[in-house]
Amino acid sequence: MDGWLFSFDPSPLLRTASRGAACAELFLEDTIAYSVLVEDGEVESAGAQETRGIAARSVAPDGGVRLAAATGLAPGDAQSCASAVAGTGRPRVSPPSEVEVVRSVLERPPSAISVRARVELAQSAHHAAKAVSRRVAHVRVFLRDGLRRTSVAHSSGAFRGAELARALLGVEVIAQDGSRVEAAFESTGGEGGLTRLTEETVIATATIAARRAVALLKAPAAPAGLMPVVLGAEAGGTFVHEAVGHPLEADLILDGVSVFEGRVGERIASPLITVVDDPTAVGHNGSFVIDDEGTRAQRTVLIERGVLRSYLCDRRSALLLDQTSTGNARRESYRARPIVRMSNTMIVPGPHDPAAILRETPRGLYVARMGGGEVDTVTGHFVFEAAEAYLIEDGEIGALVRGATLTGETEAVLASVDRVGSDLGMGIGTCGKEGQDVPIADGEPTIRIPALVVGGAG
Repeated sequence: MDGWLFSFDPSPLLRTASRGAACAELFLEDTIAYSVLVEDGEVESAGAQETRGIAARSVAPDGGVRLAAATGLAPGDAQSCASAVAGTGRPRVSPPSEVEVVRSVLERPPSAISVRARVELAQSAHHAAKAVSRRVAHVRVFLRDGLRRTSVAHSSGAFRGAELARALLGVEVIAQDGSRVEAAFESTGGEGGLTRLTEETVIATATIAARRAVALLKAPAAPAGLMPVVLGAEAGGTFVHEAVGHPLEADLILDGVSVFEGRVGERIASPLITVVDDPTAVGHNGSFVIDDEGTRAQRTVLIERGVLRSYLCDRRSALLLDQTSTGNARRESYRARPIVRMSNTMIVPGPHDPAAILRETPRGLYVARMGGGEVDTVTGHFVFEAAEAYLIEDGEIGALVRGATLTGETEAVLASVDRVGSDLGMGIGTCGKEGQDVPIADGEPTIRIPALVVGGAG
């Protein structure tokens, strides 16, 4: 096990932790995270935080979970955690059969980049946003990057370690003209660390956010009513993440709070719709090679040509559903238990020319950027904000409008999609669930929904 990130043999501890359990694991984490916050040109915070610790977890045959964690990487800490989660009965542990260590290949490790360089990068975003217009009243820039090393020893015999670098830049802009105030947000980043954020990329991101905020100052209110809606590839995958991805997470299925419970094999969408979750897609914000239970990452087809094929599973939900883990167990840190989470979730590109989709839509709404929203996973009903939307006039993108919302029911909307473009755009973000935040990406091609309820003041 050369290069394995444990400094001791975890096998004896697994025998302890797995007593009376269906499975158990030891999880080690060593993370260095850098963050910079610049607000209106002033550095509000800049520094680094290191997280080091170990956790043991056991999963009972009925799905019950025991978790214990300790701040430290010593064998004594691990022994305490393993004993704390042990039940009564025979151990359930297999000898190591899947041993793997995956290391990041970085141009420069995060530790080789100074805090000053990070601050200067964030300030360049501030200056770029302010340079767009005198109506830019407020700019907030956050920059986060780091390197996370994890090791998992699982009772199934999977012994794996990995290190992964990520970076994320976010720019929030508020524009003001008299009493009128508008806001915009833009972000960039992903797997690969800070070196993927060049100064050109940072300036472009800040400029986009500032231009959108300023343009919204003069935009009329969006019209309201039932109309065709085209979601552009650059809109980001808020719809597929919230309305499709979350209801297909197996823990929600087990809790009876998903509209798609018990429906594998049924048609739930247009034949044009295929949805996958793929942490193996290189460079995206939700990418990883090993999940936080030690399962190798894999591409999972959730919906295939409109037919529901699979749920996203961790080992616990797979045990209770008599399925196999899809490698979607993720935890915010060693202190939290792993739960089912998405990674890079997307609607697969289709056969239609994106430009033709617009030309074939005489009137409607074109959504260039999605905002936030809410989904009831039990009923499938959703409400989403459109952060950037335009009228479609005579098959072309027309005037920018503000305040548009999209309302509908997931399955009905998926079934109605009649155009899926050959392009693909990916958005990035952070997903919150059960108090844990993890990095994700989501995306879709240009798609057309023939009739969707649009809310607006116009």
